[in-house]
Amino acid sequence: MLQLYDIGFTVFHSAFILFVLLGWIHPKTQRVHQVALLITLVAWLLIGWYVGTIGYCPLTDWQWDIKRQLGERNLPSSFTEYVAEKLIGIDFNKTYVDIATAAGLAFGVIMAIIKYFQGRIARP
Repeated sequence: MLQLYDIGFTVFHSAFILFVLLGWIHPKTQRVHQVALLITLVAWLLIGWYVGTIGYCPLTDWQWDIKRQLGERNLPSSFTEYVAEKLIGIDFNKTYVDIATAAGLAFGVIMAIIKYFQGRIARP
């Protein structure tokens, strides 16, 4: 059952990250994308500040608990780093992965802001 939870977390977490990066593209998903960004920013900044780790993700925390129960050790602090290393097979520098992850979030936020104002200007 834990393996199923682990797979479910991996699929959901990966899809959520892709949505944060690209959810601004389709007009029908832009509102939900804004909510996803807000949730991510609250977790990364507010909850992260509270727990002492800016960039904190509760999904990663929960999934790492499951992975530890499954016997995995030496897990990175970042789900993005974990997935990148599993997919590509290279041990990436944590700082570079963190910078790329933050840049991805910033990209999603910037594109959401641009799309928001484009929609406001286009409407009379």
